[in-house]
Amino acid sequence: MHTAATSSPLSATATLPANLLELRQIRVQFEELVAVNDVNLGLGPGHLLGLIGPNGAGKTTLLRAAAGLQPLTRGKVIIHDTELTPRNETILRHVGFTPDTPPVYEDLTVRQFLRFIAKGYDVIGPDVDERIDFWLEKVWLTEKANAKIRQLSRGMRQRIGIARTLLPNPSIILLDEPAAGLDPAGRVQFRQLLSSLREQGKALIVSSHILADMSEYCSHIGIMAAGKLVQLGTVAQIANHGSGERCRYTVVLARAVPNLTEMIESIEGVSGVSVDTDRITLEYVPDRAAAAELLAVLVAKKLPVASLTANAPGLEEAYLRTGIRQVD
Repeated sequence: MHTAATSSPLSATATLPANLLELRQIRVQFEELVAVNDVNLGLGPGHLLGLIGPNGAGKTTLLRAAAGLQPLTRGKVIIHDTELTPRNETILRHVGFTPDTPPVYEDLTVRQFLRFIAKGYDVIGPDVDERIDFWLEKVWLTEKANAKIRQLSRGMRQRIGIARTLLPNPSIILLDEPAAGLDPAGRVQFRQLLSSLREQGKALIVSSHILADMSEYCSHIGIMAAGKLVQLGTVAQIANHGSGERCRYTVVLARAVPNLTEMIESIEGVSGVSVDTDRITLEYVPDRAAAAELLAVLVAKKLPVASLTANAPGLEEAYLRTGIRQVD
């Protein structure tokens, strides 16, 4: 994934050349509400785009549009160099989509459900169970193969949804909040699975609110707000974008202090203050001399400072710098 040579690496307006999936000027509008506003992006083999943004930003609608499930107001979805139209929907065999709550048949066992899915995709023959066993192992459900789906936890159902998506072996994989129901160990295994899919040359888009994980498995990041793709680039480009003039610091106190927010906000040059009991995050000038000055001011105010740390640029910091507010 890359932008045209004349555009910024963080431009969200240039059409991005790719040979597996391209979204060109995608717009989805519901009466007066523009859910997706003229989005352009492209995915090549081994690209994994992490899509982040607040609730209501348009991430799910964009994924559904790319999967051929959401009618477009305008724009084009290009799959393997072929435009998706009602006349050639068979090209959707290259696309796998997992919604945030995957639909399942609760009265079936895991294996029965996957056999049903396989038949729907014309995956038939003596190797069907072998393929099912392969993906059950990849999503850590081998021991639950003969369990009724109704007996399984949300996290396990999430894994079944991923197995269902991967079973037909699509080259383009779209996952909407796939890690939401996974425990910490499951999230580690999920990151390993995504890395494996990238190595196989798949193209992926993953929407998630778990930003800390995304830097480990994504090749690119897109930040959405109000239907627009406001930033787009590699993980490093997004993490470092706009970090030159300000740095986010974390201050830990030995004990809680009353009226702490007002006290910190009164310090000249400080902005973006957030206080959680005895922990403060704030923005200040990003160099050692400035950090020393800030520490001196905090001590002069008789605050019991246990530590002051300059946070390394990361996706969470980059997202906070955008100033995008949560939409509920």
